Amino acid sequence: MTHPLLFSPYRLRALELKNRVVIGPMGMFAAKDGLASVFHGPHYGQYAIGGAGMVMVEATAVEERGRIGYGDLGLWSDAQIAPLREIADMLRALGSVPAIQLAHSGHKGSTQSPWDGYGPLTEADGRLRGEHPWSCVAPSALAYAPDYPLPTALDRDDIARLLDAWESAALRARKAGFEAIEIHAAHGYLIHEFLSPLTNFRDDDYGGTLVGRMHFALEVAERVRAVWPNELPVFFRASVIDGRTLGWRIEDSVVLAAALRDRGIDLMDCSSGGTAGLDRSEALPREPGFQVFLADRLRREVGMPTMAIGLINSGTQAEAILQAGSADLIGIARGALYDPYWPLHAAQELGVDPGFAQWPPQYGWWLARWAKTVRSQHARHSHP
Repeated sequence: MTHPLLFSPYRLRALELKNRVVIGPMGMFAAKDGLASVFHGPHYGQYAIGGAGMVMVEATAVEERGRIGYGDLGLWSDAQIAPLREIADMLRALGSVPAIQLAHSGHKGSTQSPWDGYGPLTEADGRLRGEHPWSCVAPSALAYAPDYPLPTALDRDDIARLLDAWESAALRARKAGFEAIEIHAAHGYLIHEFLSPLTNFRDDDYGGTLVGRMHFALEVAERVRAVWPNELPVFFRASVIDGRTLGWRIEDSVVLAAALRDRGIDLMDCSSGGTAGLDRSEALPREPGFQVFLADRLRREVGMPTMAIGLINSGTQAEAILQAGSADLIGIARGALYDPYWPLHAAQELGVDPGFAQWPPQYGWWLARWAKTVRSQHARHSHP
């Protein structure tokens, strides 16, 4: 085949990725007071060694009450810059573009780590681990689920302070050395709560009509874009649909994406779901590439770059998505947890790197000789 698109460079503004593979943001719940820990360095470094064009650091809270749980990374304080700068510098030195996702949990905050139950924090968690529940905020006073506490509905002064927090966190992200930033507006977190008619019941200009419900998202985008360097890109992760039949629709996302494009947002990272009040019957069936059609629709109708995510399991599958024009970048998340060398293995699968030349020389030198030995053994056992 001709040189695969998956392993062709891709440029956004002045930033060039060496290939189209992005390791997506995945919450690790390993931070302490929002500070990156000893876990985070090797966790992210393995993906750069594994050949990804971009590695995106997990959802990082723009304010303390915007954490999902106690283990979230944060950029609400200057003290959190230095540990993240070590990660960004490491990723760059290892050949990947360092990126970071900025987020606010909204009414999905004050939550246990997944291995502790992933439910709302209680005073029992405070006694057991020192993780006391805190009060959450949301566009409307709607609990995420029946057993979650009721959040406080944001007033106009709260919203103004939140916009300041997003701007300040973006400035800190740049001081930490990140070269791309993503605004997290998916999966039922704060910005998504404003967008969805299932969670936004406001009667002011931040609610009601589609234009009103988009207001906060567009203000965040404007504030972040205004302080982020003009030569570097800003991504926007959206739940392109709430559910198969209910809530925020793909047609709404087309309108939103066009408005974001006009405000200087460079790429839509296309996910789905996570909205309060929706049961599993509304979720898209989990099959390979189940969300690709969302990226395809926005790319074609809005003329805006998109990233496809969701059970993209092989290099061949990823290449087919790019060749069809359905997306510009391929996001890999849990698949990379299982195989941090997913990009390098995909390159071999697509015939781009049969001799381990794309691997770090510290690995490739040994692996080329190992592969020769394996082939020799296989040939010997196949022909007695």
